[in-house]
Amino acid sequence: MKTPDISIVVPLYNEEESLPELIAWINRVFNAHSLTGEIILIDDGSTDHSWRIIEGLSQEHQNIKALRYNRNYGKSAALNSGFEIAQGEVVITMDADMQDSPDEIPGLYHMIKDDGFDLVSGWKKKRHDPLSKTIPTKFFNSATRMMSGISLHDFNCGLKAYDKRVVKSLEIYGEMHRYIPVLAKNRGYSNIGEKVVEHRARQYGTTKFGMNRFLNGFLDLMTITFVSRFAKKPMHFFGALGTLMFVFGFLVTAWLGIAKAFSLYNGIPNRLITEEPLFYTALAVMIIGTQLFLAGFLAELVSRNSPDRNRYDVAKKLNI
Repeated sequence: MKTPDISIVVPLYNEEESLPELIAWINRVFNAHSLTGEIILIDDGSTDHSWRIIEGLSQEHQNIKALRYNRNYGKSAALNSGFEIAQGEVVITMDADMQDSPDEIPGLYHMIKDDGFDLVSGWKKKRHDPLSKTIPTKFFNSATRMMSGISLHDFNCGLKAYDKRVVKSLEIYGEMHRYIPVLAKNRGYSNIGEKVVEHRARQYGTTKFGMNRFLNGFLDLMTITFVSRFAKKPMHFFGALGTLMFVFGFLVTAWLGIAKAFSLYNGIPNRLITEEPLFYTALAVMIIGTQLFLAGFLAELVSRNSPDRNRYDVAKKLNI
């Protein structure tokens, strides 16, 4: 069986109204540009008639693959499952709510195949969202750019294109779908591009947006940043920080002891060391430093027994 040019991965939750129009539009784009493609629909535990619609569409269109979760697991889980079964040379993700235009597919495809990008992220430069969503989104994107070093305007845009090698090397879980470019860069796929794409006003259904996503998103960003730098060497972080704190606390305690001895030797009245607030501060710092060092040591033991401890992404091989 010939490998399709494109795999379109569409995670969805309660999108029964938009699915027929979306599938028809994608296939029109495939035919108009002489592209072969498969459409992978991931029903994330919808409670409406989305799955029934998908079953009907699969009878009309032979290029549809689909799976359904028993309950709602989130967009990251849906994308991960879609990436696992995708066979296309280029994998493109889009949302099912018709706010992403399938007319962008050929441009994204050629940026991967012809221009050599590993990943291309859509940028919805002109948005049809309320200020309550656009303003927090700007802060979110600014923080992610600063911490990741990736110059993208819209990290959370659902419309993205990937070289097949990229999606096969990624594992998306939790809420990590917001940071796929960061995960890809950490895997060595740093040729990341951006394309201005159309953002269409919502026609069907209701938004799944919630303010709690920004708090969760920030925590996930901290997790990715830490794991990408110290996953295989946790002692370099915890051990170094713990040692510095212990040494600092020890030096402060030693200074208090020397000052007390000097006062006693010269007959200068002075309080007991245990009456000095600085002593308890230094003691607390030493205890925390010891705990951090032990945490690093235990994390190092866990890391050394991990089955992925020697997993590395190989870009090319020769005569092997």
